[in-house]
Amino acid sequence: MHTLLVTGGAGFIGSNFVKYVLAEHPDEGVVVLDKLTYAGNLDNLREVWEDSRFSFVKGDICDPEAVEKAVQGCDRIVNFAAETHVDRSIGGAGAFVRTDVLGTFVLLETARVHGVKRYVQISTDEVYGSIEKGSFRETDPLKPSSPYSSSKAGADLLVLSYYVTHHLPVVITRSSNNFGPNQYPEKLIPLFVTNALEDKPLPLYGDGLNVRDWLFVEDNCRAIDVILRQGRDGEIYNIGGDNEKTNREITDLILKELNKPKSLVQMVKDRPGHDRRYSISSEKLKALGWTQPSSFEDNLARTVQWYVKNPDWWKKIKQGRKDFQEYYRKQYGIEP
Repeated sequence: MHTLLVTGGAGFIGSNFVKYVLAEHPDEGVVVLDKLTYAGNLDNLREVWEDSRFSFVKGDICDPEAVEKAVQGCDRIVNFAAETHVDRSIGGAGAFVRTDVLGTFVLLETARVHGVKRYVQISTDEVYGSIEKGSFRETDPLKPSSPYSSSKAGADLLVLSYYVTHHLPVVITRSSNNFGPNQYPEKLIPLFVTNALEDKPLPLYGDGLNVRDWLFVEDNCRAIDVILRQGRDGEIYNIGGDNEKTNREITDLILKELNKPKSLVQMVKDRPGHDRRYSISSEKLKALGWTQPSSFEDNLARTVQWYVKNPDWWKKIKQGRKDFQEYYRKQYGIEP
């Protein structure tokens, strides 16, 4: 049986990918390695926790011993583990450089020593920077604007160097803004949905006209799976949603879905280095056979309703319940 090591598999995209692989490939196993930082949540993996093909290792990708333990028996690695929030990176860049760059280095070294057959680096469209017109392609230069995107760009270059120098079979994915169930409520969509449900202000940066391309997380997981199996070694693949919306448009759609007043919107000072528009071309990926049939409007409504129906999931996080650590210990037998 082929076994896949998924780092950061208790996070938002990682956990959705784990569930996708186990559902779509019944003859494969998955090992999750996750440090369980604030954004890692074992509740995200509850559906597969008892699956005999699934196992969990708590550990830091910056720790060679933890990675060495987790990789045993695995022939492929998909690295989701990363610090990802732009606002947090502005106030504390060190954690981003450590996890996103040093952690990637540790994984690459381990993959090289063990002769891993495929290493997939999960990156972001933010490494390209902002673009006024058109869409970025994989061959365009990198021009990151924040400590977060800079750390991811550095990791990407390191990954590609291991292909050239060590012939490690690597591929890189760069996706646009993901949304969907289980997303930590610091990101725009889950933050605004949960704030609206609590009748709290929705803090909208600047003039609200910054543009993002939105990709439903399950479409991203399907794309990553295609790249994992069909992508060419040493290549980069953009994964776009073809759904460009301003932050203001997203806000209005959320309020409409929840039947909440626009008076909840609170315009706030723009953050430093806020990119105006992201856009990437997915033509290279589509040549592998990936299509994106999902409807943005349906998926946004589905996402909003997931938060409506799962208040226990997000209220634990937002309210910082004192019994959350005890809950973790009892539920999973693991220290949070």
